[in-house]
Amino acid sequence: MKRPAITAVLFDLDGTLLDTAPDLVGALNHLRAHEGLPPVAVSDYQRFVSQGALGLIRAGLPDGMDERLYGPRRQRLLDHYARHLCEGTRSFDGVELLLEALQAQGIPWGIVTNKPEFLTLPLVEAIGWSRRACFVISGDTLAQRKPDPAPLLLACELAGVAPAQAVMVGDDPRDLIAGAAAGTRTALAAYGYGAREVLDSDLAPDHIIETPIDLLAWMGLCATAPGDRAALT
Repeated sequence: MKRPAITAVLFDLDGTLLDTAPDLVGALNHLRAHEGLPPVAVSDYQRFVSQGALGLIRAGLPDGMDERLYGPRRQRLLDHYARHLCEGTRSFDGVELLLEALQAQGIPWGIVTNKPEFLTLPLVEAIGWSRRACFVISGDTLAQRKPDPAPLLLACELAGVAPAQAVMVGDDPRDLIAGAAAGTRTALAAYGYGAREVLDSDLAPDHIIETPIDLLAWMGLCATAPGDRAALT
């Protein structure tokens, strides 16, 4: 049985649309400095960024999961990150062209992230996507978050499509688990932070994209020059 065409795209944020590692690892280094530890390289710790504050603290501090210290450490990390939210953060190469192409074709797209709303919304605003995204669903928009399918089902409802008509694009196992549970198709962003964990697991995305633009070919679309709103078919 032929599957329906993809008519909406749900994106993870960190490690899929945005390279947020410079600012998030910067927040980790602020926390390390507070505890008398030397800084770490962004390249060595970016793979933990998709795991949020929990993953960064667990990986970046010798006793990162000490329950007595985790709460204050998390707050210190997030406070610093909120003050430096979009200093080194950039969209991955090809993301803007991908979003332009989706908009030119009239395909709604939006964000489903586990990042809390007080960080997500200012970041999306700073990048310039708040008026372009059809929906922005944060980690605390609902009581559930990925890998629970509820945020993805809400995204499909807001986009006006059935889950079978949507694709969840992400770099983390939770993205793919949530997509499968929601009934969307799934695409792994192989360039993202958590992709190696997915590739080393039993998870089987419907498609793997090596660059953001690869998504267009899979969807049967082609890219246009930025600002070109002509039909893509």
